[in-house]
Amino acid sequence: MHSANGDATGARLGAVARASAHAPFLADLIARQPALVTAFVDDGFDAALAMSAPWPAPGDDVVVGLRRRRSDMALLVALADLSGCHDLYTTIGLLSDFADRACDIALEAAYAERAPGEPVQGLAIIALGKLGSRELNYSSDIDPILIYDPATVPRRARDDPAEAATRLARRWVEILSARTGDGYVMRVDLRLRPSPEVTPIALPVDAAISYYESQALAWEQAAFIRARASAGDTALGTVFLSAIKPFIWRSIRDFGQLDRIADMSKRIRDHYHGGQRFGPGYDLKRGAGGIREIEFFAQSQQLIHGGRNPDLRIAPLPLAYRALAKAGIVDPAVAEQMIGHNAMLRTFEHRLQMVDDQQTHSLPVSGTALDNVARLHGLADGAAMLAVLAPVIADIGAAFDQLLPARVDEAAWPQEPQALAAAIDAAGFPGVDDAMRRITEWRSGRSRALRSTAARDALERLLPAVFAALSATPDPVAALSRLDALISGLPSAINFFHLLAARPQLLASLVAILAHAPTLAAQLGTRAELIEGLIDATAFQALPSPDELTTRLRGASAALSYEELLDRVRREVGELRFALGAQLIEGAADPIMIARSYADVAEAALTVLTAATIDQFAARHGRVPGGELLILALGRLGGQSLTHASDLDVIILFSGDHLAESDGERPLGATTYFNRLAQRVVAALSVPTAAGPLYDVDTRLRPQGVQGPLAASMDAFARYQRDDAWTWEHLALTRARPVYGSSALRSALSAIVTDTLTRPRDTPRLQADVRSMRADIAQHKPAKGPLDVKMMAGGLVDIEFGVHFLQLSTGVGLYPQLDAALTALADAGHVPQNVADAHALFTRILVCARLMLPDLTTGDLPAQHRIAIACGMDDWATLDMTLQSARLAVTAWFTALGLAS
Repeated sequence: MHSANGDATGARLGAVARASAHAPFLADLIARQPALVTAFVDDGFDAALAMSAPWPAPGDDVVVGLRRRRSDMALLVALADLSGCHDLYTTIGLLSDFADRACDIALEAAYAERAPGEPVQGLAIIALGKLGSRELNYSSDIDPILIYDPATVPRRARDDPAEAATRLARRWVEILSARTGDGYVMRVDLRLRPSPEVTPIALPVDAAISYYESQALAWEQAAFIRARASAGDTALGTVFLSAIKPFIWRSIRDFGQLDRIADMSKRIRDHYHGGQRFGPGYDLKRGAGGIREIEFFAQSQQLIHGGRNPDLRIAPLPLAYRALAKAGIVDPAVAEQMIGHNAMLRTFEHRLQMVDDQQTHSLPVSGTALDNVARLHGLADGAAMLAVLAPVIADIGAAFDQLLPARVDEAAWPQEPQALAAAIDAAGFPGVDDAMRRITEWRSGRSRALRSTAARDALERLLPAVFAALSATPDPVAALSRLDALISGLPSAINFFHLLAARPQLLASLVAILAHAPTLAAQLGTRAELIEGLIDATAFQALPSPDELTTRLRGASAALSYEELLDRVRREVGELRFALGAQLIEGAADPIMIARSYADVAEAALTVLTAATIDQFAARHGRVPGGELLILALGRLGGQSLTHASDLDVIILFSGDHLAESDGERPLGATTYFNRLAQRVVAALSVPTAAGPLYDVDTRLRPQGVQGPLAASMDAFARYQRDDAWTWEHLALTRARPVYGSSALRSALSAIVTDTLTRPRDTPRLQADVRSMRADIAQHKPAKGPLDVKMMAGGLVDIEFGVHFLQLSTGVGLYPQLDAALTALADAGHVPQNVADAHALFTRILVCARLMLPDLTTGDLPAQHRIAIACGMDDWATLDMTLQSARLAVTAWFTALGLAS
């Protein structure tokens, strides 16, 4: 312990010695405050800080008091930094906390002078830049925007609100930045406000919101990543920042940010060209490979992805990098490297500023001055400092340069027709005339999406890569036609093209979708931003658990209106289903698992929207005491195996006394209440909104079918199943699964289903009923095509009827999931293994075909190949042979059960 204390004391003595020898600003403070320095050396930072000049209290001379506090802080923070007692982040945290407190005290003093007795309200300090992220430099300007509320800012009788706010703001700036014999507190730069050359230094809040909603520039969007209501009327500041959040965090990913960041970086490099080359005179902040590029690297990705991922809306740079790494956007090793490099560059930036308390970022040009800075840090000389910095600068520059050029070949195609035709032909595209016609149409700007020059320029850069990708598809002309339809349907195309340019792998995914998934291609025509969902690292991974999906779909539902939630769920579900479809196209997952994921998404959507609809309905009609809504899933939803095109088959029930009445402002009898509520739930799941459609909901399996009430009581449901239900209704009930309701009532409903399914059966009669139903389906719903594995003889319907017959006749395998039921029945000797294998094969084919070949024909060779690979076969011929063999096995088993007509 003694040795450790001695080492710390020695480090503090060394810091004082280096500061005295190499930093005139610090040497002057050391000479003026010997007692403070002694306390620091003997007892450390905290003890010395307790002896430093106090914050000015009300009635003190605030100008003198703040400056003395600042001088002592500047000395102690520097010595703690130089001695290694504090790391960079402790240092910048202390500097930022000081600035926040100083800003508040200065504003309180301005109010006491200009509006005596009035509380500090109506004027907010919005910190941008490094104060906004609590990462303030040792000798830095602060970059605030001042916002005032005309209704609450205090004013004299003869002043209007603008005059009052401006006077308060000017006095605040003067208290902080005017130089006196005691120095200054901090420099204040108000030039980040809108149009600073013509606008007053304090802006009315409504005008500021209007500006940022309609006129703000790209750099202003980036600046607000680090915005914070730091002083003054923070409630007003928070309202302002909340209002402009859609300007900062845009729901549609804007890959044009990369172009704008690249342009901004180029302009900075051009303007500060003298500090770009590493060596003496290098600008640590603005130089190539400097601090600004570390910040731009993170901020560009935050702006692109933060609109959809709130976890990325983080101001401090280290936390931002780690959030980007966690989201799979930045490699974790690169993130940690950038965090470490930022700390090193910021530390040396502080050394530069400690010398003379100047806001400088450039290494000295002269060798003597360079050596001086190096020795302040504790290095031998300037050459040693450059050797430490050189690899850091190289790493940052390489990472930043890799961020910007990651785009497709930008060699534009010629305008002259003959040369254009030659370029198209050289790309391998077979329909040269058709391609020329479409390119000419795009270049004309007649399409709504291509009216702007910027959009057409973005498309021009993409043409070579687009046609190279199209040429590799089985039917390039058809794929081009779908691309043309997609572009024609877009309200604006520029961001779409920026996206494809910035992420070339998405172009390959897009072309695969255009070539092989007409359903997904049609969806892109109405919602081009769906392709953005394929950017994230998780797009081709398994979906999270149903509970996590429910949480994701619910989001911040408390902050959303009911209509906003409907839109949110439709957008989120659309993106999830689109990503699952892309997984099928890319062969990234087993189609059986995709089918389960489709069902999980549907169940999560049902859960979120049903709960929200119940709450909205109860706001007007109250709730029925002792009553509760339940939803029973059947069919593929009940069996947790949906395709891209599946309906949701449900029965809606309610518990409690059907004679009861709700307790709301407009009470309803229980039966009326739950039937109206059921209608709202079905509408919430099925009615298209501005965000598009969701699911078709089929309620025809309810008791008494379309003639019966939409919502039946649980007692009526149990009675109907016991006394009146047809055989086909009991067959349907084998795939029943409660998906909404309290745990207790779900268990009670499951008990009703189990009791219904396990009652004794007249097997010959059951056999005859099943045989009759299967013959009726064969007559009225024949197979649509050679890939209709559901309806074809020996297909899925035969397996389903056979399984359900065995479930009812034996009581074995009463699981709603067909694969689980088949396993149990096979273990009991009722189903041969080849039938279970056939079910898995047919399911894979159906899930793929519903997306890739919705007409269920055999399709083209590439589509056949993709389906074969997804089903685990080497080629289509092998798949077809296996399919026919499986049909024969199913037919033989089905016939042996006595179910074939």
